[in-house]
Amino acid sequence: MHEEANGDGDRGGAPDAAPGGVEREFLSLERELTVLLRRARANQGEMAREVHPDLESSAYGLLVRLDECGGQRATDLAAYIGVGKATMSRQLRALEELGLVAREPDPADGRAWLVALTDEGRGRVGRVREARRARYVSQLAHWNRREVSELARLLHELNDVMEK
Repeated sequence: MHEEANGDGDRGGAPDAAPGGVEREFLSLERELTVLLRRARANQGEMAREVHPDLESSAYGLLVRLDECGGQRATDLAAYIGVGKATMSRQLRALEELGLVAREPDPADGRAWLVALTDEGRGRVGRVREARRARYVSQLAHWNRREVSELARLLHELNDVMEK
């Protein structure tokens, strides 16, 4: 916990504003999120290489989405990841060439295709995700389980707010 906070973020009285009128809590939040995101990008690159040495780091999130949600249309994947159709097509071609994904007819619409993990892709992604979870368990072993749960809950809330 940062020295400035007393546990609940309320020090009583007027907010402690930093230069520029931004409250210190929000400056601290911005700083910590910047560090977290920088580390997450670096970890994503490492995890991508663990799945396959030729895998682009940006494609790792795509594989995780397919692992969690099953077959998806390319347009839905592009919208979720936040890239255009051309970028998604290029990433999917590369993943197909690596044998990690395959296209299959959409049972709900015979004209459309779903992209899904192959057995090889599912196995590789599963092993990397399990190793990542094991690292979290090891790194946070000194944390109380309720703290881990609270962090997950707060990050979920933050992600919901940021999505809107």
